[in-house]
Amino acid sequence: VQLQASGGGVAQAGGSLRLSCAASERTFSRWIMAWFRQAPGKEREFVAAIDWNSLRIHYADSVKGRFTVSADKRKNTMFLQMSSLKPEDTAVYYCAADRNVILSQIQNNHQYDFWGQGTLVTVSS
Repeated sequence: VQLQASGGGVAQAGGSLRLSCAASERTFSRWIMAWFRQAPGKEREFVAAIDWNSLRIHYADSVKGRFTVSADKRKNTMFLQMSSLKPEDTAVYYCAADRNVILSQIQNNHQYDFWGQGTLVTVSS
């Protein structure tokens, strides 16, 4: 599976950005797709994930109410709508996917074998 992330850029605090992650896999049922981010000098952290079969969504507490994950199954594409951005949201955002994610470990980046190249989001104060 190849993942292509796009949509990063610069936004002011309080602004919005929308990220996309397109997957090459034609049959994506039973997969989990997720967003992670990594700020300079920090470890990669979970942002959100979507169960491609049930469309159940999981969010990190830090982004709940501000970020929204959605999916276009016909295009095998996942989106991350980011609103009310804060400077601490500045990071490289990665999309990830795997079909063997243990749901209780959905926030663990080691559960995912397939990663996109990352897209930089910079939020200015």
